[in-house]
Amino acid sequence: MNICFLIGKIISKIKFDFVINNNSNLEKEKISIVRFKVYLIDETEIKVIGYNKIADWCYQKLALEDDVFIKGFLSNEKVEIENIGLL
Repeated sequence: MNICFLIGKIISKIKFDFVINNNSNLEKEKISIVRFKVYLIDETEIKVIGYNKIADWCYQKLALEDDVFIKGFLSNEKVEIENIGLL
């Protein structure tokens, strides 16, 4: 994975989901996931994904057409969010 820094505009509906994961101790763990697309300054689109606290923050604070900056990791044609903020 590579670290990347992005600036762009949210161009898709913010999708928020929960996944229930069973770990080896047979305890159920809830994982929240957020997904959306960002239109970058260089006129490309990229998919971004965030988990747990990042996902919760994105769902509460972000909306379609918000300008954002993202610090994340590039993997499999998407960026996994490490940190995000509004411009």
